[in-house]
Amino acid sequence: MATAAVPGLEVRAARSHTRKSHGAFDAVLLQSTDDRLLVLRVPRSQAAESEQSADLVALRALTPGIRSRLPFGIPEAVGQAPIDGTRAIVTTFVPGAVRTADELTEHDGIATSVGLALAAVHALPTGFVADAGLPRQSAEETHDAVVDLIDRASDTGHLPAALLRRWEEATDDAALWRFRPTVVNGALAADSLLVDGETVTGIIGWSALAQGDPAIDLHWLLTSRGAAAERALDAYFSARDGGADAHLPQRALLYGELELAKWLLHGVDARDDAIISDAVGLLDGLVESVHDRSSEPLSPETGPILTVGDVERLLDETPRETAPRDGGASLLTDSYDFSELERREAGERDATPFDATAPIPLDLSDWGDAAPTGDAAPAGDASPAGDAVTGGDETDAGQRDAAAGTGPAAATDAHARRNAASS
Repeated sequence: MATAAVPGLEVRAARSHTRKSHGAFDAVLLQSTDDRLLVLRVPRSQAAESEQSADLVALRALTPGIRSRLPFGIPEAVGQAPIDGTRAIVTTFVPGAVRTADELTEHDGIATSVGLALAAVHALPTGFVADAGLPRQSAEETHDAVVDLIDRASDTGHLPAALLRRWEEATDDAALWRFRPTVVNGALAADSLLVDGETVTGIIGWSALAQGDPAIDLHWLLTSRGAAAERALDAYFSARDGGADAHLPQRALLYGELELAKWLLHGVDARDDAIISDAVGLLDGLVESVHDRSSEPLSPETGPILTVGDVERLLDETPRETAPRDGGASLLTDSYDFSELERREAGERDATPFDATAPIPLDLSDWGDAAPTGDAAPAGDASPAGDAVTGGDETDAGQRDAAAGTGPAAATDAHARRNAASS
């Protein structure tokens, strides 16, 4: 069969290969006479056949140029052949061992490698996804799909009210769903990653390759119990270098919890009471963790505060579909005065610039009727009195600025916060 799929192939040895098959495939590891290691897989169900077909499309979309951007290996399709109404696919073998989620986040070394590997996937250019005709989902479409999943789980009558409320609060938080879609594996789980020692050597299973929410690839990481799980997340954010939104961990945790809803729906669709009972038990366990606050909140009480640097980056990333008007009336990133943003961040209000040369209006209507008194100050003393009044006004103005959080001191604080945020 393998020789029919790969012309000229001569097999020296073969053995059973069950890595990440979950019984859905018959798989064999082949060693050729020229010492190549290949994997032959035959699907055992219609669902497995569909998954394998999607995986084949994705592997072909991952061109050598795209693969060169990744610090790990990906299988390469080398041949196929029909067999018993389906087809056998032969791919290159990617070395590495499968570990559990807890093992992948057990130590700083391997956790860091995991975070860097995931960040590399999400940093890939998105153009090839559209070129290959692979799925693309916007932030709004992602949100709507999650709402639909929650509604269907609720309709089963098995979803605890506490979880329904928790998930609906997350979907109602608009800030949670402001993100930029990236390339995603789409079906990533702990057993998708292959490791050698403390290094990720490969990622397998690309049937759900798409452009979508990067948090979907991290759901298993947020629900792992390894001591270094936070280190993996730190390495991921550091490698993304500002490209990951602040609410990604909350969405990843939500996706992890929604895996239980998917399991429940699978049991309902299959009319399998054992699966339904198992899903209900898992959901009840999640309710307990929510009630005792051992599970993190999904929706933060307050949204992130954008620094001036964040605003500059957002403006740089905003597509300009219309040509600027004549006369320079359009707002361009490179010509905008961001000192205005600094003043607004400091809480200052717009004010008309002070003109030191402008005449000061005086009310002289009472001068003609006023009678001079003997206690009037000499004309020569008027200037010091005026200086005293002016100084008092400035002092009062400074106090008002300090009380209102405006003025030079507040602007300096805002500038310091911007520098701290960008460093």
